[in-house]
Amino acid sequence: MSEPDLRSAKRPDPDQPMVDVADYVVDYRIESAEAYDTARYMLLDSLGTSMLAMKFPECVKHLGPVVPGAVLPGGARVPGTSHELDPVQAAFAIGTQIRWLDFNDTWLAAEWGHPSDNLGAILAVADYLSRKAEREGGTPMTVRQVLTYAIKAHEIQGCYALKNSFNRVGQDHVILVRLASTAVATAMLGGTREQIVTAISQSWIDNGSLRTYRHAPNTGPRKSWAAGDACRRAVTHAINAVYRGVVGYPSALSAKTWGYYDVAFKGQAFQFERPFGSYVMENVLFKISFPAEFHAQTAVECAMRLHGAVAGRLDQIDKVVIETQEAGARIIDKTGPLANYADRDHCIQYMVAVPLIFGRLTADDYNDEVAADPCIDALRDKTVVSENPQFTRDYYDPGKRYIGNSVQVFFKDGSHTDKVSVDYPIGHRKRRAEGIPLLLKKFEAALRGHLPAHRVRAILDVTADPETLDAMPVQDFLGLFTL
Repeated sequence: MSEPDLRSAKRPDPDQPMVDVADYVVDYRIESAEAYDTARYMLLDSLGTSMLAMKFPECVKHLGPVVPGAVLPGGARVPGTSHELDPVQAAFAIGTQIRWLDFNDTWLAAEWGHPSDNLGAILAVADYLSRKAEREGGTPMTVRQVLTYAIKAHEIQGCYALKNSFNRVGQDHVILVRLASTAVATAMLGGTREQIVTAISQSWIDNGSLRTYRHAPNTGPRKSWAAGDACRRAVTHAINAVYRGVVGYPSALSAKTWGYYDVAFKGQAFQFERPFGSYVMENVLFKISFPAEFHAQTAVECAMRLHGAVAGRLDQIDKVVIETQEAGARIIDKTGPLANYADRDHCIQYMVAVPLIFGRLTADDYNDEVAADPCIDALRDKTVVSENPQFTRDYYDPGKRYIGNSVQVFFKDGSHTDKVSVDYPIGHRKRRAEGIPLLLKKFEAALRGHLPAHRVRAILDVTADPETLDAMPVQDFLGLFTL
């Protein structure tokens, strides 16, 4: 095979991965009832988590216009607020709300991430278009259409994550939020297959943000608005492709020297385990019980089970032993001082110490007031973390997708607790029957904590019936969350 002529200005055909995404978004028909059911719960869980985030001033300060006064009456609304914004800034705000507490859905594979992040772009564009259609006598989008776009965004992000590890080249997983949101937002705006490919090429040319803000010694709150930033970029690319007719870059991935593969992915092309369908939404993981980084969810569950046997003997503890998967050991095994809440909610020792001591783990437990308790750092200092190879094998097994952890506490007198192991958390597909009622309780409690009682009643009434919810114009549904 001859080497390409790097001097030639002849444009090649678009890279196949970009075409495959566009073909899927345009042509694929979602037939899975399970995918729609799960997407409905995902939407409610994400909006509930957004309401919980409104209790945190550091989140709320990001939710308004990019500068004071830059509002768009009749534009896209930000749930739980009175803001009406252009769809680009609204995508940032909604994406930031959804991700702030790290307390809804997750996808774990070679890459990890949170496919619900794409709702930042999807809801912003849907509300903007639907309110515009309502004013102009057109047909607004329904919630069912939003669910369809969400299933497709989940599938794009999740299928790329199955075998392509962006974290191993130092890039943050929100690069896949930008990819998926760009594709579906362009379609929502009426983009053609070619315009979707154009927008996707722009997304890849953006390259990726570094994971610096997720890891010691630089962990910080940018990780809580990184997905919102990806949504904002995605809507910008979609608008540019559809409304402004920008040109695309057909070999954005494969171009020698200057393409994404050579610049950022060690010269390797993407690999895929399966064609696009509805697999990711059907198998997505929910965070139901604890606002904890997902690799630690089962570790927190283990610690909760051990609380009764340990809380009265804290001064007698010799060591705490945590066994986790390779990914968990690599990204959340963290020693030394923790600078802020973003450090703490990505530290497995912290996330185990709090429930061992207090029998709980809530979003407030990452705040400075709780972290100041000397018992927490004392227990962290006695904690040993190691990889359990079986947990790692089960983590990557496509038939399992487990996220196993075990916790055992040893005392100075030589005694010890049982070794408690949990293979998969309550938010796993295998525990849906157990998890969904708790998810709905979590949703209702979140609404009651932020919205007026009459709004809560209206939301619960419409969400109790899937057919009614699916048929509802999206601007009417989101209007129920507006203050």
